[in-house]
Amino acid sequence: MSFETARKRETAVLVALVNQKQPPEKAHEYVDELAFLAETSGVKTVHRFLQKLDRPDTRTFVGKGKLEEIKAYVLDKAVDMVIFDDDLTPSQVRNLEAELSVKILDRSLLILNIFSARAQTTQARTQVELAQYQYILPRLTRMWSHLTKQKGGVGMRGPGEKELETDKRIVKDRIAFLRDKLDQIDKQSITRRKERERMVRVALVGYTNVGKSTLMRQLSKAEVFAENKLFATVDSTVRKVVLGQVPFLLTDTVGFIRKLPTKLIESFKSTLDEIREADILLHVVDWSHPSHDEQIEIVNATLAEIGAADKPTILVFNKIDLYAPEPESEEADDHPTGPLVGLKKPFVGRKQERTVFISAEKKENLAQLREMLLEMVSEKHFTIFPNWMPQ
Repeated sequence: MSFETARKRETAVLVALVNQKQPPEKAHEYVDELAFLAETSGVKTVHRFLQKLDRPDTRTFVGKGKLEEIKAYVLDKAVDMVIFDDDLTPSQVRNLEAELSVKILDRSLLILNIFSARAQTTQARTQVELAQYQYILPRLTRMWSHLTKQKGGVGMRGPGEKELETDKRIVKDRIAFLRDKLDQIDKQSITRRKERERMVRVALVGYTNVGKSTLMRQLSKAEVFAENKLFATVDSTVRKVVLGQVPFLLTDTVGFIRKLPTKLIESFKSTLDEIREADILLHVVDWSHPSHDEQIEIVNATLAEIGAADKPTILVFNKIDLYAPEPESEEADDHPTGPLVGLKKPFVGRKQERTVFISAEKKENLAQLREMLLEMVSEKHFTIFPNWMPQ
């Protein structure tokens, strides 16, 4: 057997619903993103199933007919797993596993798997492990349910039930241990941040895969990992940058995504503190993405959730080299570095004067961004050090 055969990629089919909240065009876009997540996780997507359904079936997420269709395809093509675009309840996972006899994943578990593979620092690995255990706890099944029939006398319980309780206790103990460990790491992080508090802090934020790490590399002139995959960066990276002889700290942070698991946001509290405590935000947007306006909304909602929505912000529209407006649209006559065409008003407003269009990869318009950033950093820096003179 060849090495390549031994390392054969797992295959998956994707499942999503079409309804009033998620119309066909949006459902297709979400499934495209789900396929990208699967690819990032090393899984090959072989088919997609969409069903028009007002709300998920409480038992199996999809209807009976669609489930039979999925089952027939999975058996015929020997598919390894089925991935659902929304979170599944513990009972739905059990029922689907019983019906399909393959691995069942939902979007949250897929994202957690990617975070687990990408985490490099002790803090990030601990944060991801905590989120994984919090995800697992309510989904523990009666793995030894076949033994529960062997009940003893009055008041006696089968070993299956005892085993499940043991599992739950082990998981709860592990969650408590990881929380304590994160508290210790958080105290160390607070100490490090206090040592840096007299320097202006700038944080890169944005949807995943919009080019934050590439921009970080261009601004800091340091080697920072960047890849065309979702969540290429999980750990926060801090670099000292000097513009016009004014020093500041630049932080690259984990990217946001729609339907980001709540437990993951909670677990990454320490990392998100880098955003909360920043003086200035560079909100990076993929200008070439057809749903960049929605991505801006998702990032803004997440920033509001962590209490960082009102910070001075530069809206950085990246990837203008990949921008391709529809030929028939009004945008076709506008250069991408021009007005904020195609954006809904809630996303601009007060930030419109702090907007720049760049290509971090091609180094286009970076001078304009540096000039705008220097102005904001200098204003904050001289507030901290009114008598400061450059060396």
